[in-house]
Amino acid sequence: MPRLFSWAGHRLPSLPCVPCTGDAAGPSSPSSQAAETSMSLRRRGDGSGSVAGRAARKFTLEQLSAATDGFSASNLLGQGGFGRVYRCHLRLDGDDDDAGGAMTAVAVKQLCRGGAQGSHEFVVECAMLMTLRHPNLVSLVGYCAQAQERLLVYELLPRGSLDAHLFLPLSGDGDRPALEWDTRVKIAHGAARALRYLHEAVSPPVIYRDLKPSNILLADDFSAKLSDLGLARMGPSGDDTHVSTRVMGTLGYCAPDYALTGRLTVKSDVYSFGVVLLELITGRRAFDADADAGDERRLLDWARPYLADVRKMYGRLADPALRGRFPRRALYQLAVVASLCLHDRPNLRPTMSDVTRAIDHVASQPWQAAPAGAGADAAHHRAKSCQI
Repeated sequence: MPRLFSWAGHRLPSLPCVPCTGDAAGPSSPSSQAAETSMSLRRRGDGSGSVAGRAARKFTLEQLSAATDGFSASNLLGQGGFGRVYRCHLRLDGDDDDAGGAMTAVAVKQLCRGGAQGSHEFVVECAMLMTLRHPNLVSLVGYCAQAQERLLVYELLPRGSLDAHLFLPLSGDGDRPALEWDTRVKIAHGAARALRYLHEAVSPPVIYRDLKPSNILLADDFSAKLSDLGLARMGPSGDDTHVSTRVMGTLGYCAPDYALTGRLTVKSDVYSFGVVLLELITGRRAFDADADAGDERRLLDWARPYLADVRKMYGRLADPALRGRFPRRALYQLAVVASLCLHDRPNLRPTMSDVTRAIDHVASQPWQAAPAGAGADAAHHRAKSCQI
């Protein structure tokens, strides 16, 4: 099995980090930056997305304040280091004063006032979402840049983030409502398709750089869409193998080769995807500061012995909340994919096309509960499914 990176003997970098001089924000507006980005990116062979400059509506602060009732806590969907996200309704067709126009539910992200870094990430995210289109990327409706305020208006994904569904606390009876196995595979497949598009459908590739469950939003049918492209970066072009940049990302998801050298490649995203895939399999966070033991805090430290002998030990990785309701062969195969993505040598990690094809195969083996009264036949089937 591939070797997994160990932090032993290495100084753990502090994340997130501030951008270097080359990342500093310029005077570009979101629209002009989007035009520049669209000119820089060329379309390649993935038929599921496109690259084209797209107009985003410019809202006033008064419009967004009125729609959110003055950014009322009653409309708050969530908050984090980036700022707060509110739910509201806006009239997007026709004149705003036209009382007959349809109201559309949207999400408004109010960014923290973070100076040059916050402004830079705001412009980058606007430019990327105006330029790139894919079913597994969140759609930008509009933006507001007025005074010191920076706000983004997205399509509303009603189920919120993967983080809110995957890491629910155990209830008093020791059980918790868990994402079903097939739903987890569907979410992994959607995130993989989004990364494949960013890496392989446009040139130069776009490196997402901040893949984690809180940035994967879910539609009603649990289709996954990547959001928060503020840290995205255009990758190497021509004969270049990487781009050098100050390390940015989230503790537990950042590829060790990138964290230690600052050399960013698409394989940095592949590593982050491997971490998220392992979270989907295990129901454990990449880093849990509340865990007691050291190995319990860092997911990869806990999972390393099981991934090292994944053929025999893969069953130990399964989230207990699934209560055995998953196809054993598919779990093994998904654990192998995660292990390959987490290889300590970036050049030996798979491409996202390889990953997507592998998850397609896993998805072709949905969980099917044994019929009631199957008894010995069901037990025989489970035993046989473990023989890989």
